[in-house]
Amino acid sequence: MAAIHDLLAQIQDEALRERIEKEIDKLSKTKKFGLVFEEHMPECTPLYDVPVKRGSTVAKKDGNISDIYTVQLIKGQNAICIKKSSDMVEEIPIEELISVAEFGEPIYPYLKPLDQVCNAPENDLWHTLIEADNYHALQLLEYLYAGQVDCIYIDPPYNTGAKDWKYNNDYVDSNDQYRHSKWLSFIEKRLKLAKQLLNPKNSALIVTIDEKEYLHLGCLLEQMFPEARIQMISSVINPAGAGKGNKLFARTDEYIFMVQLGESVVSPESREVENVPVIWDTLRRSSLANARGRHGKGACGPNQFYPIYVENSTGRIKAIGKPIAEDVDRMTVPQIEGCTAVFPVRPDGTEMNWGVSAEKAKEIWSRGYLRAGKYTPNAPQQYVISYVTGGNIKDIEAGVAVIERYNEDGSVIAYYPKGRDKMPTTNWNRPLHDAQRYGTNIISPMIGGRFNYPKSLYAVKDCINFFVADKKDALIVDFFAGSGTTMHAVNLLNSEDGGRRRCICITNNEVSDVEAKKLQAEGYRPGDNEWLELGIARYVTWPRIKCSITGQDVDGKTLKGNYENGRSLSEGFKENAIFFKLGFLDKTSVALGRQLSELFPVLWMKSGAYGACPKLENDRSAMKILPDNHMAVLIDEKKYIEFVEALNGHPEIETIYFVTDSDAGYKEMILRYPDKTTFQLYRDYLDNFRINVGR
Repeated sequence: MAAIHDLLAQIQDEALRERIEKEIDKLSKTKKFGLVFEEHMPECTPLYDVPVKRGSTVAKKDGNISDIYTVQLIKGQNAICIKKSSDMVEEIPIEELISVAEFGEPIYPYLKPLDQVCNAPENDLWHTLIEADNYHALQLLEYLYAGQVDCIYIDPPYNTGAKDWKYNNDYVDSNDQYRHSKWLSFIEKRLKLAKQLLNPKNSALIVTIDEKEYLHLGCLLEQMFPEARIQMISSVINPAGAGKGNKLFARTDEYIFMVQLGESVVSPESREVENVPVIWDTLRRSSLANARGRHGKGACGPNQFYPIYVENSTGRIKAIGKPIAEDVDRMTVPQIEGCTAVFPVRPDGTEMNWGVSAEKAKEIWSRGYLRAGKYTPNAPQQYVISYVTGGNIKDIEAGVAVIERYNEDGSVIAYYPKGRDKMPTTNWNRPLHDAQRYGTNIISPMIGGRFNYPKSLYAVKDCINFFVADKKDALIVDFFAGSGTTMHAVNLLNSEDGGRRRCICITNNEVSDVEAKKLQAEGYRPGDNEWLELGIARYVTWPRIKCSITGQDVDGKTLKGNYENGRSLSEGFKENAIFFKLGFLDKTSVALGRQLSELFPVLWMKSGAYGACPKLENDRSAMKILPDNHMAVLIDEKKYIEFVEALNGHPEIETIYFVTDSDAGYKEMILRYPDKTTFQLYRDYLDNFRINVGR
């Protein structure tokens, strides 16, 4: 395109040039520029909570989820199905089928509480773990927190070819010739949603990767975040090196992309050193090139040989004399009673020059930057004269160095303060980032050997802290939660600085390829309880989160050892966390407006996740006033007056939901609450939260 525009510039006829430019512009909008990759079939979603019935879109539990069927008829325990790709009719047992949502087909999510851990006051903030396909969970979060997230940290699958991730429910391995484009398609869909979550004025996206996809990822990030500042960090995570075989280098590091939006800045690191005193230098020049009477390159000027009068009784400088000419004997200089006239003379008697002129010496002396030191009565120069150099004086004036106090002679005592700020570099070789010592060795006492190769707890904490150190109330999201290191790191950071940062983690509940084959051999299928209990969310992520908060392992035994800051693992954290499963509701029930109770966890999250997640026991309630949750819901708009009265005396209520189909009615009701955050919910409740509509 650049060449075409260069050629267009050569067209003299302005009208013709503009017409051609318009046509080219039309064509360019249909052509994809930048990183080009295959657009694969959109991902399908299994809906385990949605019953199979006539008209359902389904797939076989043991088959490819992209092989779609439509149920034409229910015949006893079987379903008569038509395969979408071939129109072939099959009779399939219902127990072998799962409902499926195709891309673009509306689905209705809800959050089902599975477990919780409460180790802080119940009315405090709550962290959240969501078991879900992260694509759909991100769509829900887009409704909840668009433009509100301060930091996203993700550790996505690296696409190493070792069956570490799935596309359309099939493992992608090294034999798949499209594995790079599938990975890009997979990541791009999720990053588009992630971008909507980030606060465009001040936020950061952190993505870890290794050499298999870092080039593709870098190009994708540049393409998707043209407004951002993007840097790549090289981080040593395995000093011993990971074996790649005899023909390849052993890998010690991986890469971290830092994407900064708006006014986001990297917090400096503090250099932990003792207070460093400002150095006093000897005023007498040392090089023979600076000897008195010398001329040429490096020689001193005529004003740098003069007496400095030191009071004999106190050892203080009393006065500074005028410069004397080269041909004048220094012994003929007038004396001051009670003082010694000090000249810059070496021990061997060689006359030198002072480091500054007489006028400059007077100026710095008046400000405390010149002093007399050690006294040697019989030496050619009886007193050592010292001064603070120009660079150090500038540091003092700029506040980089600090004057602590003054000596009795008026000279300053200054120092460089402890912990001078230092910006982190793009090359990290930090012992605490060792994934074995500070990843595996931290979670193994908690959950045993359930998870291989977790990130170092301190590596994740450092990454996040660079962007939220000054945001004590930051909202942090990780939608590839893995072993739960991100929430663990947020809790550790909060414990160190008193922060109230909140973390939302998302992970699927996949079992490993090896575990899947074992379960299948035992007759279990995806969706069975035995299968679900061994999935990563329930078997790894949540147990690790729970153990780190309570200070106990999965068997209830007290954890031993300490964090690097000295905090005991057994102490746990004063934090709360809740574990949800993202489920999907039946369209018929949604259409009948019978699902408000399932919505309450969603409303609770949107309101800030204060207090224990509320429950709506009765869908016929007229209203819910929830002070601990900082929220209220008017369900029956006819009860508006009673609702207003019920809200009086509850200033802690920050978010109010009004269920009404009347836009005008909603606008009228919120007039009383200009200082509150308000939302309208339609009576077809879950339609407010419909997702998967082809964004």
